[in-house]
Amino acid sequence: MKLGNFWMYLLVMFGVTYLIRVVPFVVFRKKIENKYVRSFLAYIPYTVLGAMTFPAALYATGSLGTAIVGLAVAFVAAYQGKSLFTVAVCASAAAFLTGLVLG
Repeated sequence: MKLGNFWMYLLVMFGVTYLIRVVPFVVFRKKIENKYVRSFLAYIPYTVLGAMTFPAALYATGSLGTAIVGLAVAFVAAYQGKSLFTVAVCASAAAFLTGLVLG
């Protein structure tokens, strides 16, 4: 990669990142009053986090079987209202033990 291309790529990345962060402030000057739009925007962080985390959890162990067992245990523990730490420990232990059993 030539040095000139690097600066062009850097400038494009800067422009895209800047526009994504500035355009909402320019377009939406008033507080958003619509309850449907507000509820939609409230769920965006959770949706993005889930979209990034779920595929990573499937490939984290190197085996789809152990990953599915770990995710299933995590879902059950989370549904029961366990803390984030407890869910993570239970899911990790389940995936590890499944890996030992499956060999």
